[in-house]
Amino acid sequence: MKRIIFALLTTVTIVVLLFGYNTSTMGVMVGQDTVISGSAATPQAQQAVTVTGPSVATEWGPVQVEITVTGSEVSDVQVLQYPNSNPKDQQINAYALPILVDETLQAQDANISMVSGATVTSVGYLQSLQAALDEAGL
Repeated sequence: MKRIIFALLTTVTIVVLLFGYNTSTMGVMVGQDTVISGSAATPQAQQAVTVTGPSVATEWGPVQVEITVTGSEVSDVQVLQYPNSNPKDQQINAYALPILVDETLQAQDANISMVSGATVTSVGYLQSLQAALDEAGL
């Protein structure tokens, strides 16, 4: 009898915790304000072209990447949109986005590793980045 009561109380506790968890429902950052960016040295003689990837809808909010291409290399990456509506999203993306930007500048393509703990943002970032690279002809 004690085991049944214990199992019932455990199940109720788990259900309450699951339904009580607050998720990203407050929206996302939008606009032209660049929050996360990185750039490589750009040669003076070549024309820079800026290409904006599509806004990729993820389960926590949209992710959008803008790249600057100088010659045939990515010289700058800016993340225009990313989930940041709650402290958890802000903490995860403050850590993950600079890593994704740095890896993009080093790899010069979308063949980069996803960041552990930021899988959803990483997937959205990679999709938007690949579309921007395709549009830029890289």
